[in-house]
Amino acid sequence: MKAALNIASVLDRFSRKAGQAGAWLILPLVFVIMFDVVTRKVDFIRLYFSDFSIEYGYSVSTILQDFEWHLHGVILLLTFGFGYLANAHVRVDVFREHIHPRKQAWLEFIGLFVMAVPFLFLVGWQSWILMAISYHQGEGSESLTGIPWRYVIKSFMIIGVVVLSMAVVATLFRLAAYLFGSREEHEEARDSLEIFNYEHHRPE
Repeated sequence: MKAALNIASVLDRFSRKAGQAGAWLILPLVFVIMFDVVTRKVDFIRLYFSDFSIEYGYSVSTILQDFEWHLHGVILLLTFGFGYLANAHVRVDVFREHIHPRKQAWLEFIGLFVMAVPFLFLVGWQSWILMAISYHQGEGSESLTGIPWRYVIKSFMIIGVVVLSMAVVATLFRLAAYLFGSREEHEEARDSLEIFNYEHHRPE
């Protein structure tokens, strides 16, 4: 179990670093949105870029709009794992919050095995197929003046699945240590898990 906890720490660290790196992309995203608004709403700038599009065949506004949703997608895909580890996603089961921490751990453990693991395999496989098709077709933006190489953005679906898988595996290892490990391993796993409500700090 100690080795599993060590592996979980490594996977946790990679997943969190990917999420933190993805979160920094919010800064260029904000800049792109602001620049796009300015180029479309300020008359003399809009006219300048209209002439630019006519002369060079590239629509700055279309490229920026493509870039906006590309960045949105990358941010979401890179931060799903971090969000899960930090228990930042919405939990709709109000009954879970009132049961004993050990039962919460069993519920999470079974749920990950039964639902999350098959889901990640399926999504990972389908993401690979979609990315491969996009690459072989030379898929680009629906707009003739948009961003080409759509397979690049689709490859982040695979990366996102990998990052989320690391978070899920790390949680499974910690839950296993929490449920089946020694007292020391149990406490180490408990302190690393963020899936519990505050009741898990009570003596068990």
